Amino acid sequence: MSAESLHRDASKAGTSVSLATVYNTLHQFTEAGLLREIVVDSGRSYFDTNTTEHHHFFFENKGVLEDIPSEDVVLAELPEAPAGSKIARVDVIVRVTDA
Repeated sequence: MSAESLHRDASKAGTSVSLATVYNTLHQFTEAGLLREIVVDSGRSYFDTNTTEHHHFFFENKGVLEDIPSEDVVLAELPEAPAGSKIARVDVIVRVTDA
């Protein structure tokens, strides 16, 4: 789900809430580990209720994410993390368009 789609659905249901409030709430859920934020570009994020390790197809024409099981993506090697840091997670987004 995106914050915009959630805001639109709330408005259609007659709930008066600002888009900023929706974003703040989604970010609080993300910080609590209830959601995972998927950033597809600098101006667009989606919030995923599946917080397990997995990756995504992003259908650019439709603005839709689809899960890819983590075992379906094989990474041969990762670079070492910079000094004083560690790799927390690897997110793969495979961008697809209609054929």
